[in-house]
Amino acid sequence: MSVTVFIRYQLDPFKRAQFEAYSKRWLSIIPKCGGDLIGYFMPHEGTNNIAFALIAFESLAAYEAYRARLRQDAEGMANFHFAEEHKFILAEERTFLRKVVL
Repeated sequence: MSVTVFIRYQLDPFKRAQFEAYSKRWLSIIPKCGGDLIGYFMPHEGTNNIAFALIAFESLAAYEAYRARLRQDAEGMANFHFAEEHKFILAEERTFLRKVVL
């Protein structure tokens, strides 16, 4: 059964540009590590501190393998460190979704 990871970010609204740079780097890192990236979504109108990302996987086991590869990836680790250093992500929630099928 495929799963989609829905990530909700609470951002520092004054550091959105840093979050967007962080997100753009994931556009190549996530597929390289095995995630089927649906996309990162920045606030546009209305609420200015919430962003989302969606990444699909064939299974939870595929997700776990992806996470292991990500921890070994130099670009991925550099991006995690960039986020920690600049503190533009105030909170992050992950929800695992399955598609409704007939």
